[in-house]
Amino acid sequence: MNNTSAQTENIQAPGSGEQITGHDIFLLKEGTHTQLSEKLGAHLISENGVSGTHFAVWAPNAGTVSVIGDFNAWDKSSHPMRLRGDGSGVWECFVPGIVSGECYKYHIASSDRSYQVDKADPCAMCSELPPRTGSRVWDMDYTWHDAEWMSRRRSANALDAPMSIYEVHLGSWRRVPEEGNRSLSYGEIATQLVDHVLETGFTHVEFMPLTEHPFFGSWGYQTTGYFAPTARHGSPQDLMALIDRLHQAGIGVILDWVPSHFPSDEHGLAYFDGTYLFEHADPRQGYHPEWNSSIFNYGRNEVRAFLLSSALFWLRQYHVDGLRVDGVASMLYLDYGRKHGEWIPNAHGGRENLAAMQFLRELNEAVYRDHPDTLTIAEESTAWPMVSRPTYAGGLGFGMKWNMGWMHDTLKYFQQDPVFRRYSHGNLTFSLWYAYTENFVLPLSHDEVVYGKGALLGKMPGDEWRQFANLRLLYGHMWGHPGKKLLFMGGEFGQKREWQHDESLEWHVLQYPLHAGMQRWIADLNRCYRSEGALYQKDFSSDGFSWVDFHDWEESVICYLRYGYDTDSSVLVVCNFTPVVRHNYVVGVPCGGFWREILNSDAPLYGGSGVGNFGGVDASPLAAQGYFHSLSLTLPPLGVVYLKHESGQGEAP
Repeated sequence: MNNTSAQTENIQAPGSGEQITGHDIFLLKEGTHTQLSEKLGAHLISENGVSGTHFAVWAPNAGTVSVIGDFNAWDKSSHPMRLRGDGSGVWECFVPGIVSGECYKYHIASSDRSYQVDKADPCAMCSELPPRTGSRVWDMDYTWHDAEWMSRRRSANALDAPMSIYEVHLGSWRRVPEEGNRSLSYGEIATQLVDHVLETGFTHVEFMPLTEHPFFGSWGYQTTGYFAPTARHGSPQDLMALIDRLHQAGIGVILDWVPSHFPSDEHGLAYFDGTYLFEHADPRQGYHPEWNSSIFNYGRNEVRAFLLSSALFWLRQYHVDGLRVDGVASMLYLDYGRKHGEWIPNAHGGRENLAAMQFLRELNEAVYRDHPDTLTIAEESTAWPMVSRPTYAGGLGFGMKWNMGWMHDTLKYFQQDPVFRRYSHGNLTFSLWYAYTENFVLPLSHDEVVYGKGALLGKMPGDEWRQFANLRLLYGHMWGHPGKKLLFMGGEFGQKREWQHDESLEWHVLQYPLHAGMQRWIADLNRCYRSEGALYQKDFSSDGFSWVDFHDWEESVICYLRYGYDTDSSVLVVCNFTPVVRHNYVVGVPCGGFWREILNSDAPLYGGSGVGNFGGVDASPLAAQGYFHSLSLTLPPLGVVYLKHESGQGEAP
């Protein structure tokens, strides 16, 4: 059958042309279409008074395309599609009687029929339950109940708002061992996750990729369904209900989104229409050696439109509050993960991927144009400049960027025995030299607790008590340091085992005092963080932080002040990175009066030894470290204390 063959009696050609307009085709070809999911894919419509489904797919180099599914016994000759005559490469047809829930694929043959394949719909909004790989026609109607959250989320996502992110892999957060160790459904996890996040005080949840993926062990990072949530946990409406519940509880939702690469599974995007359509043909450009997957061709307009539409779809259809964009560094560098001779320089002879740069700028411009109350966060692991600066100023336009340098230096420091920390003092302080070059998120993510790296608790040196004390100290310093916070699940109660994606977290350890104390510490850190503007309002402004003393490498102590909009409400953070109690430790402060101890990681409530300052200290008029007043403190072993000035009397340093 050739491209212009007549439809069978079961198929009607699109009559009015309203499903896909000429303007849609123009935007597709231009690469600026941001709502392709409303035009391509499968849509339940009524055509000339007949109910059915309109199918459309971009396959410009195919010889024939047909829709196959349960409705036609997967017969590739039963429902052929027609190629539009506008040069768009879009094939479409209307099939009467197709209802929500029907499974389907596209059978694609090259012009010489040497290549034939059954492909899932790239724009499908629902998929079969893996390991099945078909797409499903789906009615996406849902009644939302999060109007209050949506009306105020701009302030919750603002750069001067508190942001403490709880990173979750939904498939292993909790499981049901009594039922074959299965994962929870979207509905089952809703109540439990909301309660846990409220108890521990996080402001946002970040879900590792929930887009459909064939291999569960990829954690979602090998995506095939860029518009479909994974069916492993339920329907699209089930995921909407989960997000709705989080919003009703005042909790933001960030989705991990992967535009950097895609898997080579036959039913997916790879070699889609018998040509390298979504990816580059040359493996030096189109193959990712580290992840054994394909790289998007960002220079192709239609591919950019596809990715832009995917990103905005989750913000629009699922009310997602932000996107964490995975693998940005791999997109920006043509030689990422490659040896000499394994990559092709750009037109100027450099290693920068110019097309990817342009795409990322277009992505961020589109997100902040259409959804200005949301945010984008880049996982960018290099020193690429101005990642979180506006595109009009030459930046990539992200709202924030993960601070991988802080993470690496800090964990390297903490993994050392305290006896030797004095020789690595710079690992603690170096991050402040560049803290304001970007809008940083401080991440302790899933990447730090897999592939033999062990749990965060296991990285800490010493016996059990010292390990817990070190971890509480790490979190205390992290929450005091400028930048938003991200902690991977399990870290809040000190999981002992390295994360396993096919097992539940070790919730049973909460019966033990040290683990329960760790969770109380995180909850109180988040409570203090959210209530003290000094700890978050000026995260990205240099006048929100000042060192009191970072020179005391011999005793491994640092102390610093955080400031908010109310300059009289500063918070002093003092960290002692050794197991030695420091008595009468003098710390300069900018004003006299009483400084109340608002947090102490060594409190017995958290599993500590109880060393502290009896609720606070009065400042004495003795100058120290450039200030006219000072405090004489008792520093707990492997501990951090937060103190807040309460007199209301300010004095310039």
